[in-house]
Amino acid sequence: MSARPLAVVTGASSGLGRELASLCASEGFDLVIAADDPSIADAAESFRAAGAAVEALELDLANLDDVDFLYDQLEGRQVDALLANAWHGLGHAFLDEDFANIQHVIDTNITGTTYLVQKVGREMRDRHQGRILITGSIAGYVPGTFSAVYNGTKAFIDSFAIALRAELKDSGVSVTCLMPGATETHFFARAGMLDTNLDQQGKDDPANVARVGFDAMMRGDADVVSGW
Repeated sequence: MSARPLAVVTGASSGLGRELASLCASEGFDLVIAADDPSIADAAESFRAAGAAVEALELDLANLDDVDFLYDQLEGRQVDALLANAWHGLGHAFLDEDFANIQHVIDTNITGTTYLVQKVGREMRDRHQGRILITGSIAGYVPGTFSAVYNGTKAFIDSFAIALRAELKDSGVSVTCLMPGATETHFFARAGMLDTNLDQQGKDDPANVARVGFDAMMRGDADVVSGW
């Protein structure tokens, strides 16, 4: 049995999630990581090189059965840190978008995230110990023309994280909301936003954003903005 604490990181195959998982590994955590991308296996190898025991799961966190599968793989192990970072973007006019794509963004960013946070958070509350980092966005404070669904989901997540923190006051469980600005990740390509003004502007290094978020989580801060 490893003496290292355990961190669960979602959306860990690339970008910000991969950088967050890398920090966890280098700072002494073992890992359970998940993403809907086969490259999660490659990411796991890099974290093992940092000395972490790593379990990598390729699954879709928009699907509640997959969230249940992730939780079951923990096999009752104590989760010391949950970094809920799985999210998708969507960058087109709302009325022109396929609703299946809209539903998948909502289910990933909101439904799957809050379901996992509830399942892991209950155990943390019961033992009066744990850290939760939820990746929101400063986009949650801006009505996003041609990104209405994504910005709307992040408005929910930003609000949810702060409210949950208040509910867990004095419980021994901290909740931190990381709110990045524009960050150099696969977000713009996956959201179909490579030709937007936002994509053409300077974007922050995901390693820098991850460090800001990780340090805020370890301090138990309420929220932190990074990138803009």
